[in-house]
Amino acid sequence: MSERLLQILGLAARARKIVTGEELVVNQIRTNKAKLVLLANDASKNSSKKIQDKCTYYNVEYHVFGDRYQLGTAIGKEARVAIAIVDSGFAKKISSLLNEN
Repeated sequence: MSERLLQILGLAARARKIVTGEELVVNQIRTNKAKLVLLANDASKNSSKKIQDKCTYYNVEYHVFGDRYQLGTAIGKEARVAIAIVDSGFAKKISSLLNEN
């Protein structure tokens, strides 16, 4: 679990460059606004499949990363299962950190 990654996620949240919640994330993917999607590894099978299928169809990069509480804490909220990063700068940085690990 990368501390740096969680810090950047927190920054993105404070900059209002993220969208959370399954339906809202799917919406961002559909409208091509999501640059990167993070999915908690303890998301329900249904949610995981739905979001992964959407990401694959719309060609949006996604990563299964951390659990819902780690993702929630990183952005200063309760548990979160799906987070869409809607800023390409933050998405690139988070993606490069995830691909290192």
